[in-house]
Amino acid sequence: MTAHRPEPLTEPLAPMPALAPEALHAAVASLTPSRLPAFVQDLVEATTSAQQTRSLAPLRTFVHTWGVFVAIQRRSTRATRLRHLEEVVSAGAEDPSDAIAEIRRIHAEAEAGLVSGGRERYSRTT
Repeated sequence: MTAHRPEPLTEPLAPMPALAPEALHAAVASLTPSRLPAFVQDLVEATTSAQQTRSLAPLRTFVHTWGVFVAIQRRSTRATRLRHLEEVVSAGAEDPSDAIAEIRRIHAEAEAGLVSGGRERYSRTT
């Protein structure tokens, strides 16, 4: 029941935004407005942590995490499948091993989409 189903190649995609907080904010607002409070909370926490540690690492992690989220959400079949798999795992009614493996594949595929030429496409504006 949780076997991997490939996405149709003809599925229309929302454009992948630049990996910058402003562009990701716009994408989250467009694709999943209900997630905006979590986005803003994570950005505030990353900014505070970056200031306290005097490091850009928390902001880079924030941009990467939300970049993967947008990469998943911009393909409706992938986003729907992920939600289904998460429900399977949460329900605990069946062995979650296959569902967890597929969730990992979905995340890995989305993450691979952020990589261009072996370098992550982070905007210099972050």
